[in-house]
Amino acid sequence: MYIRKVAIGPDYKSGAMHYVHGNTIQKGSPYVIHAIQRLTNGNIKIWISKGEEVVLWKEFNSNMPYSIEYNISFN
Repeated sequence: MYIRKVAIGPDYKSGAMHYVHGNTIQKGSPYVIHAIQRLTNGNIKIWISKGEEVVLWKEFNSNMPYSIEYNISFN
């Protein structure tokens, strides 16, 4: 099961930044969110891609509040 979305910040509705797998990092950008990873120490890593190139874009430590939404498939 992989992470579909992560919200980083103290207030989910009005103060958090939302990162969704497959979305561009900003309007008109060629970079898309390739993967969202939660490490065993609680840190969050966000990987982006452009074509075949995949790079680490952001990392948040476990002290930052976050909410994870997993991709769920009932097939």
